[in-house]
Amino acid sequence: MPLFRLLADFDGRIGLGRFWLGSAVVALALFGIQQAAPSVFGHDAGRAVAFAQAFALFPWAALAAKRATDRGSSGLYGILLICAIVLPGQLRPVLPLAWAPSLDTISLIAWLFALVDLGLMPSARDREPLAADGGDAKPGAWTHSPAPHSPSIPSTPSR
Repeated sequence: MPLFRLLADFDGRIGLGRFWLGSAVVALALFGIQQAAPSVFGHDAGRAVAFAQAFALFPWAALAAKRATDRGSSGLYGILLICAIVLPGQLRPVLPLAWAPSLDTISLIAWLFALVDLGLMPSARDREPLAADGGDAKPGAWTHSPAPHSPSIPSTPSR
């Protein structure tokens, strides 16, 4: 999958490796912009960094949507996780100061949940199916066929 499609497309599935690769690319790009912004933009460096951070939401949402699909959830689930991480910080200037601990807690819980669910758990296709085809299953009362008829006892036809 090309890098552009990895960061800009919401369709498809990606595994853990591509998820972490895409996240690292976005994080390194943001770090580079934060370091270069004062010398490139001068007085408007804060605005440029804020724009870059807002723009980074799109690739992170695309990565989360594809990873959530790979985990067996809806792509919307991944997008909502990213929103739950980012939006509480954006609401801080609008709400009273007393809300700050609650907003930080919401963001932290969403971040930890996304880390575990999207960043550490295996793909849904890696899990074993619930109902096996029976090739390697142990025979039980419901799965094995009746014992074969003994050759010494003739079978009687049923009426």
